[in-house]
Amino acid sequence: MSLSKKNLKTPQKETTLSLPKLLLAIVSGLMLTLSFPPFDLSFMAWFALMPLFMCIENLAPRLAFRLGFIAGAAHYLSLVYWIVVVLGRYGNMNIVLSTILCVLLCLYMALYVAVFSFFIPFSRESRLSLLLTGSLWVGLEYIRAMFLTGFPWCLLGYTQYRYLGVIQIADIFGVYGLSLLIVLANGLIYCVISRLFNKAARPVKGNILKYEAPIIVLMAIASLTYGHYRLSGQKQDTAGQSVRTVVIQGNIDQSLKWDPAFQAETIALYQKLTRSANDFRPELIVWPETSVPFFFQDEDTLSVKVASTAKESGAALIFGSPAYRQTENTINYYNRAYLISPDNNTLKYYDKVHLVPFGEYVPLKRLLSFINRLVPAAGDFAQGDEIVTIRHDRMAIGVLICFEAIFPEIARAHAKNGANILVNITNDAWFGKTSAPYQHLAMSVFRAVENRMPVIRSANTGFSAYIGPDGSIISRGNLFTEEVLKASLDISVQPLSFYARFGDIFAQSLLAISLATCLLCLRKKQRTGKHSL
Repeated sequence: MSLSKKNLKTPQKETTLSLPKLLLAIVSGLMLTLSFPPFDLSFMAWFALMPLFMCIENLAPRLAFRLGFIAGAAHYLSLVYWIVVVLGRYGNMNIVLSTILCVLLCLYMALYVAVFSFFIPFSRESRLSLLLTGSLWVGLEYIRAMFLTGFPWCLLGYTQYRYLGVIQIADIFGVYGLSLLIVLANGLIYCVISRLFNKAARPVKGNILKYEAPIIVLMAIASLTYGHYRLSGQKQDTAGQSVRTVVIQGNIDQSLKWDPAFQAETIALYQKLTRSANDFRPELIVWPETSVPFFFQDEDTLSVKVASTAKESGAALIFGSPAYRQTENTINYYNRAYLISPDNNTLKYYDKVHLVPFGEYVPLKRLLSFINRLVPAAGDFAQGDEIVTIRHDRMAIGVLICFEAIFPEIARAHAKNGANILVNITNDAWFGKTSAPYQHLAMSVFRAVENRMPVIRSANTGFSAYIGPDGSIISRGNLFTEEVLKASLDISVQPLSFYARFGDIFAQSLLAISLATCLLCLRKKQRTGKHSL
């Protein structure tokens, strides 16, 4: 994180990893985890990378890579440990195998932190080393979000989901704008502290502070100013069309959910909870993902009961149900969201387009045939044909089924299709009593801000919630309880946000800059042989 000058003596590079450095890397990884829900120590994200920067100071890139890998492993193993619960307890997978798969995923994600750390020593030769470092982090996050169908779970910017004044820039830059600011703040604070306490580093860190500190401070001020502007405008915009909505959280135990003997009881419970909200006179009622745990399209007795619920309430009903489509040679199964109108004359649906690996399908099935699916339906799920925005009366509803809520491009597609409300139906019962439901809700907040529209979240076991266009959590249910949430939401048509129009052009630009810079650095080092890798 320091600048090299020809007239300055560069500290001797270390060739081994000491125990203190290893501990600093682990501490950095654990601090990152504590920045995320359910701990909600969001402030910690702004200096969680400092121990990592400290331990890789004056290290050769190959040693920095190792420490970055250790920090990343400590972070992700403590962050997504719940995968063992999902695969083992609910997927009936052998505990040893589920642990191995979880560890392999965490080690894969740790590689991104390792690559980030590898290139930090190269950035010392630039007068914009902090900006390049931040760009590299964002570029790597973007790759993780896209590579191998993507797994953008808990990107760094998501730590700030509770701070409305900070997250408003997501309607321009997405979550990546927050990630950049956090990395820059970490680097700047580290440079200030180094300059104060390390005499040898004072000229070097002084150069960084001279060239980059004003830029970073201006970026922070601009972000906060924009956040204040957006929040002020949001509060003043009280007029518009409102729709009365109800969210039902059934809290159906995952071990009973797919039991045919329990189907009638499940529908009876959802009907009872829905009737309790009839006095609110809702226009839209939302049940969770696969709340109807049978093939609704078969139109049997239970399907008729579901349809009668919409008619009785006088509201459109959105619910999840498995579905199938039979062709000449095969049957394809889908994770589907239905909308049925109160007069029962309209039935529309959306099939999930981004499936959960090992949950709804098995990647490389021929090689991994020993792995069972988590969803006990008759066959693997197939991907939906397209992203369909469901229209009913004044509502244009963009449905995000479970895992799809962490992929901003799907919400963006709905916004570009003219959606004025996003509905996330999910079955987070898979996660059990782990940190995952908290993290899933936090990421959903950004879909509201990015597209400037409200989000309705209906989760089988929690957390069900209403999220305003500014990212505020208007109301939220509890975990593993029956809930009936009610809210009137403004669905006035708003101009498309910059992010909805152009997507991740910011992250893509930083990725391009990072790739070009890294390639130039590697080429230069290879040509000059100045430093050993």
